Amino acid sequence: MKLSDYAKKKGISYRTAWRWFKSGYIKGRQLPTGTIIVEEEDEKPKQNNRCIIYARVSEYQSKDNLQRQVERLMNYATQKGYIIVATVKEIGSGVNDKRKKLMEVLQRDDYDILLVEHKDRLTRFGFNYLQILLQKQGKIVEVVNLSEDDRQDLITDLLSIIYSFSARLYGLRRAKEKTEKIKKEILSDV
Repeated sequence: MKLSDYAKKKGISYRTAWRWFKSGYIKGRQLPTGTIIVEEEDEKPKQNNRCIIYARVSEYQSKDNLQRQVERLMNYATQKGYIIVATVKEIGSGVNDKRKKLMEVLQRDDYDILLVEHKDRLTRFGFNYLQILLQKQGKIVEVVNLSEDDRQDLITDLLSIIYSFSARLYGLRRAKEKTEKIKKEILSDV
């Protein structure tokens, strides 16, 4: 099939397909006329190779990094022969355990591999718990790059933790003060 048809079938731009062909991710040949013919893929999908790409950044200012993460993960998935079921992009702290899009991914049943660039893109804490739970469902978490030194994200997440615990602590203190005030008023009336 022509490279343009391949791009349409995969839902990617022609330019992306051309880059993938040039870098060897797509197998095919170029005719003397310049037309690129992509080798037909097996129509039967391989067993256990459906993946969801999950990319996350901590703050809106890093949004451009989100798209670069997705592109790197798509290149990786294509090279490995994975079928990309969905691409999920999320902006939120890695310590937030109520990320809506991640919750939706974890509840889905139509994939075998959850593909992330770094462990902390999935979560800052409890990665092994998520990995074990997904394994119990017959799914795996595949981490493309196991090492990362992303200081800004770590600092942002640390501040989120401090803010969260401070709010809880001062909220508890405020509630205790209100309780004591009410208790004093009741006792003074008696």
